[in-house]
Amino acid sequence: MRLALNQRIAVLLHEGLDGTGGKTGLSILRYSESPIVAVIDRESSGKSLLELTGIKRDVPIVASVASALHFQPEVLVIGIAPKGGAIPDDYWIEIKDALKAGMSIVNGLHTPLANIPELNALLKPGQLIWDVRKEPGNLDIASGIARTLPCRRILTVGTDMAIGKMSTSLELHWAAKLRGWRSKFLATGQTGLMLEGDGVALDAVRVDFAAGAVEQIVMRFGKNYDILQIEGQGSLLHPGSTATLPLIRGSQPTQMILVHKAGQTHIKNCPQVEIPPLPEVIKLYETVASAGGAFGTVPVVGVALNTKDLDEIAAKEAIAQTINQTGLPCTDPVRFGAGVLLDAVMSRS
Repeated sequence: MRLALNQRIAVLLHEGLDGTGGKTGLSILRYSESPIVAVIDRESSGKSLLELTGIKRDVPIVASVASALHFQPEVLVIGIAPKGGAIPDDYWIEIKDALKAGMSIVNGLHTPLANIPELNALLKPGQLIWDVRKEPGNLDIASGIARTLPCRRILTVGTDMAIGKMSTSLELHWAAKLRGWRSKFLATGQTGLMLEGDGVALDAVRVDFAAGAVEQIVMRFGKNYDILQIEGQGSLLHPGSTATLPLIRGSQPTQMILVHKAGQTHIKNCPQVEIPPLPEVIKLYETVASAGGAFGTVPVVGVALNTKDLDEIAAKEAIAQTINQTGLPCTDPVRFGAGVLLDAVMSRS
């Protein structure tokens, strides 16, 4: 399942336009091909989306679902991704108003909505509630069989959570398709699933089966594509992250792209945890990936640098410094395109 390309969408983003808490909605705004008719954020109502976010999309920002109804939305996407994935108390009224108005709901949070009787009672024919974070059926433990696939399997890995791993994978995917390669983006989080449909919400899977769930989707598509762009999750450096290792084991990557935010020296929500120099991080990922793939060679071939907080001159300077520090190709794929990173991927046999 994915967002229907012909349905008019409103994105619910109260207090989410100015930070990582709204990363789901911001990614939908940046990457979705569906018509987005309104952003709902009481803090930013009436302001310019372009000026607030840099996203080149002409979408009005309104204060409530009631205000958004003027634009005739058919689907309400809950666009926040708060710590713990719980629905804030003040969102319930907006969700009910949307259902009463005939809208369907797309929910990427951990709190399931589809089994709440009060909400189901509001559904009319043609409406639905899609809880994106669901564990798929028929899971098994991983076996490492993905290493037998002939395709390239590119995994984005990071120095922290929420720094651009999905965006990097999507930018690589689109760059590869423009060059005529048979590329497939495999989502491993709720936002990616909303955008592309194929994949697994990895943080909804029991830990024993997490690598197996990744392996299952990689094996499903790996024989039919030249490149699988596998969306990264979490970070080996983050004390609370459990997703990165199952991704490595399940996908058996052929190459990795390291994603880092320019200037970041500590894990954002764990300031006591320092981010080591990037060459040490690269060595860590290559060692773990090698062990997870029965000691094959799994190189980091490039660095995707998130420069969203820098002006263009400073961004290019940060990229040059990263190239000098790591000896690897580097760019900000959102800002400057993923061509440099795709070249690095395709140049490795």
